[in-house]
Amino acid sequence: MLVANVRSRFTRADAHLVLALLAQSGEQTADQSEERLRDDGLDAILDDPRLLRALLSTRLGSRASEPLFLYVVARHAMLQSGEDEVLLADYAASILLHFGLRDRASRIADADDETYDTLTALIAEVDGPDTRRTLLVRAHLGNYALWLAGMFPDFIEHRRWRRGGPPIDYFDEMGQRGFQLAAEHRLANEHGLKPMFALAAERFAVMRVALNRVSDTLMFPNASSPERLMRQVRDEVRWKVA
Repeated sequence: MLVANVRSRFTRADAHLVLALLAQSGEQTADQSEERLRDDGLDAILDDPRLLRALLSTRLGSRASEPLFLYVVARHAMLQSGEDEVLLADYAASILLHFGLRDRASRIADADDETYDTLTALIAEVDGPDTRRTLLVRAHLGNYALWLAGMFPDFIEHRRWRRGGPPIDYFDEMGQRGFQLAAEHRLANEHGLKPMFALAAERFAVMRVALNRVSDTLMFPNASSPERLMRQVRDEVRWKVA
């Protein structure tokens, strides 16, 4: 089961690279950045906007580990979307880290043989005799909806307008439902996962919008369509109003 544990994978080498990247910006010396790390903790320097720019635009940034890169990308996208909760950025980074590997996005667990290619198929199995498996299915419903709607919004919009597929709001609703069902599961409460799933359910749409930023700017930066523009305007207005 995916949990918010990407930050726990950071190594001493990751911390040294972060300090070097910030020092390279020229606004602070290496000693000043290290002092900030000692005084304010790792989160303070991970949240520095110069870090994301350095990761994306410098040769030194290409040396970042996958956990570090994905966390910083997810975290800054969340901050730009108005979400300050570290747990959600960590969880979103975990989804990016795992679902980008092979066919993990279509499986509820690494060792599970069953594959799913629709949210409807997952909904059909949120209840069942195997308690552990139902928790995995419920969590995966949320994860899969966030992965699809977060990282491939243009595909969803294209399929909606050309083939009558469901809109992004449908994925928001299904993802929120999956995480809420996971939060209500007995095993989630027993293993201390209930708060994480409940928060993911509450803030699902914000997480999706944040991942849309990642998709639009990093994965498909040169794509342009009326559907993308409409989505971006709609989400911007929605969250300004909220």
